[in-house]
Amino acid sequence: MRNHKLILVSLTIFLVLSLLVTGCSQQKAQQTTPAAAPSATPADKINFKIGYLPAVGHILYFVAKEKGFFDQEGLDVELFQFTNSGEGLNAIKAGKLDAGSFGTAAPQVFISKGTPFVDIGGMQSEGHAVITKPENAGQYEDLQGFVGKKVATVRLATGDAVWRSAMSKAGIDWKNQVTIQELDSPAAVLEAVKKGAADAGLVWVPFSEMAEQQGLKVVTWSSKYMDGHVCCRVVALEDKLKSNKEAYIRYARASIRAYDFYINNQEETLDIAGKYVKLDRELLRKGAYGGHIHSIPDPDKKRFIAFWEAMKAAGYIQSDIDISKHVNTEIYKTALDQLIQREPQNTTYQNLSKDYTVNNL
Repeated sequence: MRNHKLILVSLTIFLVLSLLVTGCSQQKAQQTTPAAAPSATPADKINFKIGYLPAVGHILYFVAKEKGFFDQEGLDVELFQFTNSGEGLNAIKAGKLDAGSFGTAAPQVFISKGTPFVDIGGMQSEGHAVITKPENAGQYEDLQGFVGKKVATVRLATGDAVWRSAMSKAGIDWKNQVTIQELDSPAAVLEAVKKGAADAGLVWVPFSEMAEQQGLKVVTWSSKYMDGHVCCRVVALEDKLKSNKEAYIRYARASIRAYDFYINNQEETLDIAGKYVKLDRELLRKGAYGGHIHSIPDPDKKRFIAFWEAMKAAGYIQSDIDISKHVNTEIYKTALDQLIQREPQNTTYQNLSKDYTVNNL
């Protein structure tokens, strides 16, 4: 009997010690094994259609698509190419596209006529140029040189609107003192100037580089007429923003990530751009990184409003609409805050956050 008790006590002690050791081992494992980070990729995919122009200034679309940022953020994106801003905006207006960036002047003209477009982000600022034949370049360095001349532009182009605004400020009646030829594409503008059908023309990057390649000369840039002016605002219909807000936040995240890649990976970005913009690599580099365009995803509310006021003063737009109601900064800011939470040490995101306060508040 005594032996039985000893055996029973020994078993009891063994079991207690085993439980203590097991418990300590489990606790130690819990302390040393980190919890798995939640996936940043949404489980679902939202179909999203974007319109673009084959221009260097739309480079963030190309990077976001080719690097998989749209896909990683839960969007199944289709890109649709257009020739000019009017065509693209009409597609958005008809509900065929979810978003697109087709200048600033063009969407503001549509807004002035009652289309409920909303600026949700940026794609390009500045980047438009005046071109002419080399022997005529000197006379267009001063705005008075345009008086009595034929000037070819692309209908509703931002650079055209900026130039007309500058003409008005200089006291020139562009409606009567200049013959303006509104063409369908920047390529048509190049041909008109080359053939002498127009004395000067207004185009954007990379057609400005193409103009020089074809023997023409860039006289000046749109930034001379309106420093820091916005161009290529990403716009969408108001009702789509309300009904599918999450899709636009995902779009903004992908766009911001594309910007981070664009400024930190020049060579691969040029590889990607070459798939969409058929131009010599060094001309692509000059267009994308030459300092005449700024591909920043910020909606830039302050400059969007300033552009509207300048267009009204120039007689380009006639409207009493409160344009500030046609800018949505919340979508961009929400996306940016989410990315900062995801990558708090990312300096690009931190800089964009600082710029957001300056540009929008």
